[in-house]
Parts: sequence; structure tokens; C-alpha cells
Amino acid sequence: MRKIETLAAFCAILAGVVLTLITLITVMAVLGREVLGKTVAGDFELVGVAAGAAIALFLPWCQVKRGNIVVDFFTTGASAKAINTMDRFGSLLMALMAGVFAWRSALGGLNVYDTHSGTMMLNFPEWVIYALMVPPLALTALVGLLQTLGLEVAAPENTTTESVA
Repeated sequence: MRKIETLAAFCAILAGVVLTLITLITVMAVLGREVLGKTVAGDFELVGVAAGAAIALFLPWCQVKRGNIVVDFFTTGASAKAINTMDRFGSLLMALMAGVFAWRSALGGLNVYDTHSGTMMLNFPEWVIYALMVPPLALTALVGLLQTLGLEVAAPENTTTESVA
């Protein structure tokens, strides 16, 4: 289970790097346009491509940490068993949704690869975007499935290891 948590953390770090690149592209585009009078060709395409990948890359970590929005209005006063059952059901729904997204993204990626589809301005190959999205979506589905089965993917938050000297 620790390896899955590590993979999810790596995805989140990679998503942070992608968001940093998005920020740099945006700053370069704005400064270039306003200060130098020159634009960054296809900046909006690059930002769109990177944003899609970043969103998918954040999902596994969010699921590991159970960071999705929980509406506790309906569970106020419910027993711990009922809440646990609903949490597992929510994890199952997330696993199913992420699994379908991974499957459809894989098929979409194969389709755009076969048709040599690219972005309008830069002709950036669109299959790369799909290829970047499929693994984290599949990982999210796996995490959700494990949580549905009652297996904890993340290490407990409040554990400390102290050595006795």
C-alpha cells in the first residue's frame, strides 16, 4: 500500500511542476505582449494541455488523502458504521468514475494518435495529453477500489517513530 501512496505523491508533485510551468508560460505571454509587444505563439494551447494533465495528476493524491468534498449535512447524527458504509460507497463511485475516465481517455488517445491530430497553432500532438492523463486516472481508480474494500492506502497521519537511545 505504501507504494501506491508514493506513486500518488509523485503524481501530485509532478502536477505542481506542471502548474509552475503553466504560471511561467502565462507570465512570459503577458510580459511579452505588454512589455515587448511580442506574443508567445500558442500560449493558450500549452496552458490548456498542461491544465488537463495537472488536474488528472492531482486526483490520485486527493483520493489517497480522502480530500474530496464530503457533505456531512446528511450524515449528522449517523452512526460510525453508516458513515463508513457511505464513505466506502463514495470510494466505489470514485473508482468507477476514474476507471471509466481512464478507459475512455485511453481510447481517445489511440484515436487521436491514429488520426495524427494536433493542436491548431502549434500542431502539438494531442495523444500526448491523453497519455499523460491515463496513468493517474487508473491510479485514482485503484486507490478508490482499495478504499472500497476497506484497505487504507495512506499511512496514518498521527504516527511518530521515536528511537529510544
